[in-house]
Amino acid sequence: MAEGTDKRTIQPAKRLKGEITLPGDKSISHRAIILGSIAKGTTHITNLLSGEDCQATQNAFSAMGVGIRADGNSLLIEGDGPTALKSPKKNLFLGNSGTTMRLISGILSAQPFETVLEGDPSLSARPMKRIIEPLRLMGADVTALSEGNRPPLKIKGAHLKSIDYTMNIPSAQVKSAILLAGLYARGMTKVTEPLKSRDHTERIFGQFGVKVIVDDLTAAIEGGQVPKAKEVFIPGDISSAAFFIVAALLIKGSHIKIKDVGCNPTRTGFIDALKSIGARIKIKEKRSDFEPLCDMEVEGCRLEGDLTIEGDLLVRSIDEMPILMVAASLNKGKTIIKGAGELRVKETDRISSMAENLKCMGADLKVDGDDIIIKGVESLTSARLKSFGDHRTAMAMTIAALTAKDESILFDTACINTSFPQFSHILTSIST
Repeated sequence: MAEGTDKRTIQPAKRLKGEITLPGDKSISHRAIILGSIAKGTTHITNLLSGEDCQATQNAFSAMGVGIRADGNSLLIEGDGPTALKSPKKNLFLGNSGTTMRLISGILSAQPFETVLEGDPSLSARPMKRIIEPLRLMGADVTALSEGNRPPLKIKGAHLKSIDYTMNIPSAQVKSAILLAGLYARGMTKVTEPLKSRDHTERIFGQFGVKVIVDDLTAAIEGGQVPKAKEVFIPGDISSAAFFIVAALLIKGSHIKIKDVGCNPTRTGFIDALKSIGARIKIKEKRSDFEPLCDMEVEGCRLEGDLTIEGDLLVRSIDEMPILMVAASLNKGKTIIKGAGELRVKETDRISSMAENLKCMGADLKVDGDDIIIKGVESLTSARLKSFGDHRTAMAMTIAALTAKDESILFDTACINTSFPQFSHILTSIST
């Protein structure tokens, strides 16, 4: 695999073999930095993801006076409690990290100062209405400075009141923004979603000594609690594991092991989907701290069977949809993905980006509104591919190109550093 800043030449892989350990989970890394920054005492985080998105979260809290010291993939955070943040001297630039913008908006809504949150062009195109509305209901003054409720966001903190909020669309980021604001609010804040989204925020609150009551689809938090500093180990990122899992399944003769990966049931929808069409994936559960941990073993095999992804299964695999679309393109059967509109408001419109690329490689794929219908083909052909500036599209198409018979070229690959700077190195280490 020859790599450049803007493009990558990808040769077909004969097989994947070996054992890998992945960088820390991106979602959990963000939350550990956030809780450590508003906790009382010294928090030590190990196996932290070093990608650009998590760096944006670190930079934001450093700008608000939190002492943060990095040592490789470990982080020491000197927190002084939830009310000790200081007004940043300038606008907070968050790069491409929508997670950072949405989650810290909840905290900033309760601070005694005004903050402006900015992002790169991709983040600046992403709608923020779903966090603006509940935070305003809690009493915060949150304003989107661009049309369509898009960033920059100007937030004037206030004394927040608790709310009982029902979401129309499941979103862990919106839920988390409300719960983080609820930590500062008077009384009990409740948030209910129509389907269960990932629950990392609820779990990590507990790790830091904050009680969150979870009753089916409702999470509730009593305001005024003070997080207590902790030692936190971040499990390997299961969304990053998904690329290697699918690659090993699709490339004949492959056999890989993945150590110490998070296997939170709100994140394993893609594994359930793959197993239903014959994927050879073995999971060995290990110790469970605040997040379940496991080892995985994957063998190459023929995927075969019809598959429908919707509702709860879609919510539990939303970030893995690009790589699942690659798997579906080579599955001996028909795959239908229903109601995937959430993919259109990610770093790019992932329905369009993946459809365009896969069609270039000969996939039999149709898009009908927010539904995707894929009929598997025998093989994909080499092509000139585009990432559209989206890290998950880039990595998914890298795996697709590995299965082709000839060399492919993928343009604009620097975006992979957003979530997984080690992707190319790890992939090369198991390629033969």
